[in-house]
Amino acid sequence: MITFLKNEADRCLMCKNPRCKQHCPISTPIPEVIALYKEGKIKEAGEMLFKNNPLSLICSIVCPHEEQCKGNCIRGIKGEPVHFYEIEKEISTEFLEKAEIIVENKLKDRIAIIGGGPAGITIAFVLATKGYKVTIFDSHEKIGGVLRYGIPEFRLPRTIIDELENKLIQVGVKIRPNTLIGPVVTLDKLFKDGYSAAFIGTGVWNPRTLDIKGETLGNSHYAIDYLKSPSVYRLGTKVCVIGAGNVAMDAARTAKQNGAKEVYVLYRKGVEDMPATKVEIEEAKADGIEFKLYKAPLEITEEGVRYIETKKVVLEDGRVDLVSIEGSENIFECDSVIIAISQLPKNNIVNNTKGLETNKSGLLLADHTGHTTRNGVFASGDVVTGAKTVVQAVADAKNVAEAIDEYCNKLRAL
Repeated sequence: MITFLKNEADRCLMCKNPRCKQHCPISTPIPEVIALYKEGKIKEAGEMLFKNNPLSLICSIVCPHEEQCKGNCIRGIKGEPVHFYEIEKEISTEFLEKAEIIVENKLKDRIAIIGGGPAGITIAFVLATKGYKVTIFDSHEKIGGVLRYGIPEFRLPRTIIDELENKLIQVGVKIRPNTLIGPVVTLDKLFKDGYSAAFIGTGVWNPRTLDIKGETLGNSHYAIDYLKSPSVYRLGTKVCVIGAGNVAMDAARTAKQNGAKEVYVLYRKGVEDMPATKVEIEEAKADGIEFKLYKAPLEITEEGVRYIETKKVVLEDGRVDLVSIEGSENIFECDSVIIAISQLPKNNIVNNTKGLETNKSGLLLADHTGHTTRNGVFASGDVVTGAKTVVQAVADAKNVAEAIDEYCNKLRAL
């Protein structure tokens, strides 16, 4: 593996205007990191990666590289692109195992971070290293959010998240697990207890429904719930997953790896329309997942999914539309159905807090620096944007962390 990584580093052209960096949501300094790696300066390379992206190791594994660094590498125009993310993984793994993160100074300001997902972890690292007293409140027993409870173990080992948690504790971050902010511990209570600012990064944990008959039946489940603890579900031998995003692929592969003999993805459009990445789709196929396309669900029954065939038609104005084929209704028989068509935020905090506004989908309203409609309360990540990539959540969170720091500096100056 080491030989492979060195060869990959040597293949980098060290572009003056690196497209790989330009197409990375967090602008990872790829040529600079590779230069340090080639010089054997692994610690310095790790520090550079971590300072730019505290979740560098996570992103080296779960990012859609074919759309970002790998997909925009100049080498890839006429041949195989440089696999920088493999180098990043090697460097970041060693950094997390060996490095001690330095805290700049000690500040009196106390910051509440609600939700220990990608955004919350990022902000905790940034502010803790600046000297703030940071407490993470998480409704689960362990932090990680979607990293731990949404991405399957076979894609992202939990040991990595545990190591990040250890690093947070090393820099002084306090963690309160199994603590739901809103009904009992309110935002008002946090501010009364002396917190200077609060950050909301609670993600999107309410499943979006199909709004069809049968979703409450015993053989029907939502992917976001299933992925939290798949081992407790008894799905039977034949499973149908409705949806075609990355979560749907994760649910399908997880069902297969947890004993289902047959797993099918039911989707109302074609392969070219699937929101899942090409890599996720290919990995699902490699795991034996089968795809049933152009089938729109109408009802979930105890026997399976009643659906209707669909097709694409070109309208007079040139637009392509999806229509149902009359008389094509049928039943796709299966033991269990998993619905995976996106998620929405829960409203525990909003319903118990004055001054926080949301859009019609329940997403928190916040500006580009994370300021919500309530003074001193910041937010970013999926709870603001809807489900996005991990690296985008980290990139946005870095900006919000700086805005929180600026806000607290102004408070101290008063």
